[in-house]
Amino acid sequence: ENCRKCNTSCSTFFRDFGDAANEQKDNRLLIVVFKMAPLTFPKIAIASLLALSNYNGAVDALVGASTASRVTDRTFVTRDIKTPDPVPVAGQEAALELMKAGRMYRYNVASAEQSTVSQCEKEIAEYTGHKYCVALNSCGSALMLLLKCAGLKPGGEVLSNAFTFGAVPSAIEHAGGKAVYVESDYNHVMDVDDLEKKLIAYPSCKHVMISHMRGKVADMDAIADACKRHGATLLEDCAHSLGVRWKDKHTGHVGVACGISSQSYKMINSGEGGFLLTDDPDIAARAAVYAGAYEGLAVKHLTVPGPEYFEGLPTSLPNYSLRMSQLSAAVIRPQILTLDERIEKYNRRYKELTAKLDARVGEYMSIPVNTPGVTTPVHDSLQFNLSPDMTDAQVQQFLLQCAEHGLPVELFGQKTNARNFVNWGFAPAEDPLPMTAQMLSRACDVRMPLMWDEEDFEDMANVLCESLEASLAAE
Repeated sequence: ENCRKCNTSCSTFFRDFGDAANEQKDNRLLIVVFKMAPLTFPKIAIASLLALSNYNGAVDALVGASTASRVTDRTFVTRDIKTPDPVPVAGQEAALELMKAGRMYRYNVASAEQSTVSQCEKEIAEYTGHKYCVALNSCGSALMLLLKCAGLKPGGEVLSNAFTFGAVPSAIEHAGGKAVYVESDYNHVMDVDDLEKKLIAYPSCKHVMISHMRGKVADMDAIADACKRHGATLLEDCAHSLGVRWKDKHTGHVGVACGISSQSYKMINSGEGGFLLTDDPDIAARAAVYAGAYEGLAVKHLTVPGPEYFEGLPTSLPNYSLRMSQLSAAVIRPQILTLDERIEKYNRRYKELTAKLDARVGEYMSIPVNTPGVTTPVHDSLQFNLSPDMTDAQVQQFLLQCAEHGLPVELFGQKTNARNFVNWGFAPAEDPLPMTAQMLSRACDVRMPLMWDEEDFEDMANVLCESLEASLAAE
């Protein structure tokens, strides 16, 4: 800007520029020059001219300017962070054939073997190791049915994580229960000590629904022991933990039943969908009838118990019409075949990404640690805790810097975030939750889309590190 205005030679401009800097004893003039472009030969030439024009602070300021250059020469993410996994061609073709035939209703078949949904239920149950499986329109429906099938009474208290998605307290409310929240720690899992305290404080509570939020699993042995001692039924929300194994067994086996999700951002993608899984025949039979197996339609299932468990249920239980459609099952089935391959890819990328973050900015962020007992994690997204020493302004600056450079980063503690318990006005927390509140105020979330290329994750690491450095420098 000054060059355009002065109409004098460059040597005159830089002489005057250097004199002004010396008079003010201020390095900011030089820093401005270094923010004009990346550190290149022209910048070195500018620094030389400043030094030759008797600017005594030029050499010292060059060191600081190179730091400013690192912040200024910024990386940008150019890919869509919400890119979902595509449906395999086999799933597309199967869905098209169903549409051609018009047989999109799961029971519009002659036998269970001909039902795409029933075959999908069988394959999901084989993958997780459960005896029974009922496919549903969402995981939220699965969680609601878990509670109803496990004997929740109207107004009954249900203990659950203070850190989870709003669909969990919503399912508790939907089932007619009252949510009571247990603290979550800095590893983003249920705090065992607080669970014990809450079970004592709420002796009438007979149900605990633990949420494996973002695939992170608490100490399930300790959780199960506490539930057993206090006579509470343990249920598992495995919406985020498909593929995660606790002591070499798929999640969902420590509790009496669980629900998994096939919503768009999960490990299997049908847009919306879910499954209720259990080894308990009574829970399975009730879930199938609640979902819509009216009259004698249970015979068109492959993964429910025998007819003796259904006796009287179709006339005594309501039909909530929560069935999964044939189209959803068609697009899910081929994705089950590639789960382990995709999990390996996610975990490898996660390990590489977190190693880079720890090496560069580990002083200012921490990565949640897997609970001992998790033998197979699934890291299809990244969570980290910013340093508690950072101010709220620095945290907001970090989020802004990331967004401006193409990487939306979610802060779980934002006032608008559906994972922040303060936003659950339909099921408000009545007890203080200071540990969870403090954790959420610094806990961040970033997706790791499978369809991104390796260099996109290089960009992600750079944007996160550069944005953190910039936010700290700005303060």
